Amino acid sequence: MADFIGREYMSGRTFTAAGEERADMGTFVNPGNSAFQVALNSEIYVDKTGLLSYTNKVIDTTNALICNSRPRRFGKSITANMLTAYYSMGCDSAAMFEEREISAHDSFRQHLNQYHVIRIDVQWCLTSVKSADKTVFYIEKNVIGELRELFPEAVSEEIISLPDTLAAIHKRTGQKFIIIIDEWDALIRDEAENAEVQEEYITLLRGLFKGANSTEFIHLAYLTGILPIKKIRTQSALNDFDEFTMLDAKIFASYIGFTEEEVKNLCERYGRDFEETKRWYDGYLLAKEHVYNPKAVLSCMMWGEFRSYWSMTGTFESIRPLINMDFDGLRAAVITMLASESVRVKTTSYQNDMVTFRNKDDVLTALIHLGYFSYDSARGTAFIPNEEIRCELAEAIEENKWNELTALQMKSEELLDATLEMDCETVADIVEEIHMGYASNIQYNNENSLSSVLSIAYLGAMKYYFKPIRELPAGRGFADLVFLPRKEYPELPALLVELKWNKSADAAIGQIKNRKYTAALEQYTGEILLVGINYSKKKTAHQCIIEKYSI
Repeated sequence: MADFIGREYMSGRTFTAAGEERADMGTFVNPGNSAFQVALNSEIYVDKTGLLSYTNKVIDTTNALICNSRPRRFGKSITANMLTAYYSMGCDSAAMFEEREISAHDSFRQHLNQYHVIRIDVQWCLTSVKSADKTVFYIEKNVIGELRELFPEAVSEEIISLPDTLAAIHKRTGQKFIIIIDEWDALIRDEAENAEVQEEYITLLRGLFKGANSTEFIHLAYLTGILPIKKIRTQSALNDFDEFTMLDAKIFASYIGFTEEEVKNLCERYGRDFEETKRWYDGYLLAKEHVYNPKAVLSCMMWGEFRSYWSMTGTFESIRPLINMDFDGLRAAVITMLASESVRVKTTSYQNDMVTFRNKDDVLTALIHLGYFSYDSARGTAFIPNEEIRCELAEAIEENKWNELTALQMKSEELLDATLEMDCETVADIVEEIHMGYASNIQYNNENSLSSVLSIAYLGAMKYYFKPIRELPAGRGFADLVFLPRKEYPELPALLVELKWNKSADAAIGQIKNRKYTAALEQYTGEILLVGINYSKKKTAHQCIIEKYSI
């Protein structure tokens, strides 16, 4: 065995005194596990190692190319660090994973620290080189340099292309690689107008991941970023990848954010109100799974404050030009979503970049990928996921001074004042005015449409109330709309609104009482106003009755 000690082979393999294979640790090639150790050292770490059972399953298969896109603060880099720590031959990570979910899988030991790994953080490279024009060159030069040290007889000085380097190593030694690219889309997002840089970068990615040669030198590829893979003339630039996105997360849903069960456990551990946490940070519906914003939840658990942590990220500034684009129906759609309604969106034409926007649907789709809207794939609709995002969007729009929103908010605040003053006649008049003047695009022919109009009409309440709860289970049925005041406004009453179509406002109030809808607010200790609103199609008029209720 002593003959093997420290011996270097042209295959890049070295051996310890015990005869165990080892690979020297590099910055890009066979990196260590220290980055993932930082996550494990944190006070809160939620185990997502179960994702490795899937990547283990697809290694060396036709599904071995994975692109998992998700918004900022959703753990992209931690996942990339986890994959690196688990697969890289440059470290021994057994202790990190032995007590984790992946250790229960049969594949755990088979793949642990068994592969040559190339890990590239494109954002880090872009920052380091301080020039987008030099980033691709920087990546190839440094990765090839480390590979040449590891495989000196396979990588000649003449080779300057990374795909050619990997092909040469495989041809000479039979070695294959796992490639992990974090922030893969940094050049697509940050250099949206730089066609030359984008073309150079996409050419590199195609060389690595398209064609027969790439399947020969790649065990597994994992790309993570915010945007899905860029389309070129409606076709994906890398169409061999399986994509897991905010539009279609598939089996990755529970690994993209925190699940409801994980958040419940954290709330119990830190003594936080789960329902309040849900109201602020839930709302991403992925593969029928409720997914929470991980960074926001962690911040809330640590500091105990229910507020928006979103504007700490760079994407906040990037949405300003998007929501100000002059596409027909865009502002109306955003206002409708601010009122807690959903809007239909076609997601197929979006080119997965930050420059090619041809209609409002492209903008809305980009905002789904950025995490500002959630997407219901079954209905094909977008909506604002939670209170955190609602606050951020409202602030962004307020700073940009949309005239149509300003006028609606003023009228809506009048409506709220009239409701709180129990001025039924004024409430009916303002609802009718908003219906005719601001919500005319809604097909107004049933109670569901009336509910949508009412959500928009009460938009001004969002400063003081959480977003209205639609169809809240209560008593022997469902309350149409429930507005609960924010914690900082305890003096305001809760509003329980029941809607009727071609009946009477009295019937609406009667249904609230007869079906005991107020039972849903048993835990609420403040005053409650019962609001009954009816729309008479024959008279094309609204009627309103408001009563106080005490539990």
